[in-house]
Amino acid sequence: MTAKQNMTAAQRLVLVTGPAGAGRSTALHALEDLGYEAIDNLPLSLIPRLFDGPPHGAALALGVDPRTRDFSVGALADLVGQLRADPRVQCEVLYLDCRPETLQRRFSETRRRHPLAPAESPDAGIARELDLLGPIRMLSDFLIDTSDLNQHDLRAELARLFSVEDGHRLALSVQSFSYKRGIPRAADMVFDCRFLQNPYWQPDLRGLNGLSPAVRDYVCADPRFDGFFDRVRDLTEFLLPAYIGEGKAHLSIAFGCTGGQHRSVTLAEKLSQVLAEGGWRVSIRHREIERQAPGGGNKSETTV
Repeated sequence: MTAKQNMTAAQRLVLVTGPAGAGRSTALHALEDLGYEAIDNLPLSLIPRLFDGPPHGAALALGVDPRTRDFSVGALADLVGQLRADPRVQCEVLYLDCRPETLQRRFSETRRRHPLAPAESPDAGIARELDLLGPIRMLSDFLIDTSDLNQHDLRAELARLFSVEDGHRLALSVQSFSYKRGIPRAADMVFDCRFLQNPYWQPDLRGLNGLSPAVRDYVCADPRFDGFFDRVRDLTEFLLPAYIGEGKAHLSIAFGCTGGQHRSVTLAEKLSQVLAEGGWRVSIRHREIERQAPGGGNKSETTV
């Protein structure tokens, strides 16, 4: 069997992990809807046995967390290494991350006890679990921060990343953000565009955002814009084939400015359009605009 045939025959396995409250159950249900066979909390020692005998047709999604029988960070790390070395398996680790304060709010709203602190406050269990899972987070192939995502957003992101119809094509996401609220935790490439002229100081543009043609034209009129954008575009197009060659499945590019409304939105939109015209499938997200949308929904995310 050739290496290419062997890769084709390998069964896809997604290990889904992350702290309690970050959306693991939602993710498993979403993957099941995508055609995966989803199993939650299978003992670690039994997972390798799934690949004994004839290959299965469906891709597998397995939920793993500290409640799993015989769980330990070392055992899970060893298992990931074993599966990645197995030519029968295409093993990927999906880590669902979340800010501690958001996890605390979710536990407060549901009044659930934390599995690692059943007799203590959820805060203690959250801190304990985040510290415990730190090494596993570093092993992940995909990291999705669910702090600002609702269930529909998470399902859409998983469909984009794990659709069995998309094969191994590199998935791109481009987003805008405000430095006041921090850099997106899952971003691979971050560009600071605060040096460009700021539409906020124009009274007729302040209440608009980078989706407006007037704001876009103002930002693009900065004499430094074209040189900056050309370099970002060239760097991105240079790196994409290299990332594919390394087996990377997802690349997140983020543009930041002071308020995340004008300059970063303009640049994210422009780069997304250029990449889409080049044949790439790109997901666009504007974090700060989403926060202002009625009902907190993800009104500004599109896929081109």
